[in-house]
Order: sequence, then structure tokens, then C-alpha cells
Amino acid sequence: MKRYVFNIIQPVGEKPPPEELEKVMAQLAEIRRELELSEAWVFGCPLRGPGESAVVRLEGEDVIATDGPYTEGKEHIGGLTIVKMETHDEALWWAGRYSRVTGLPVEVRPFEGEC
Repeated sequence: MKRYVFNIIQPVGEKPPPEELEKVMAQLAEIRRELELSEAWVFGCPLRGPGESAVVRLEGEDVIATDGPYTEGKEHIGGLTIVKMETHDEALWWAGRYSRVTGLPVEVRPFEGEC
């Protein structure tokens, strides 16, 4: 089986109101249960906003940490899910379920090699 990451792309700014967010989170929990039952679930978690990130880079001999975000943009990766799938089409189908529930784009990216 190949492993894929679903990067959920969300706009920078306010989150939906709690009553909307609760419904979305309940539907996402159901998708997760289905993935777990099919033994396709590996890991998933929401991410904090890009303003809470840091970037570490080498400058000459020094390692420098800079408070984020790494890039300015209208969108960022708001969460990720790692799954094991037999085919790319299967990964696209599951990512489509995430997109339908959240209304957000979902990047589907396979991992390089076996990990």
C-alpha cells in the first residue's frame, strides 16, 4: 500500500462559527472512523495558524530560527491526514469526501518511497 497525505487547504482568517464547525468536525470524525475500520488511517491532526510557525534555516555556519509564517498567502495548510491506500484513485475518492464536508480544497500527495 502507498501512503498519502491529505493537506487540507484553508483560508487565512476567522474560523467558521462554532455551530457550523461542530457539524463539520462530527462529519470528519465519521470519515476517520470509516478509515480506521478499513485500516487505512495512519494519522491526522489540525494545525495551528501559520503565524504560530517558525522556520529554521542554515545561514553560513549558524542555524537561525525565524518566527513564521514561512510565506505570506491567502491560504495555508490547516490540517493533514495520512492514509494508506491501494491506488491513487482511492486516495482521491477519500480526499473528495473531506472536501465535500469542509468545502475546502484538499491536496493529495503520495509519499516518496516506502515510509
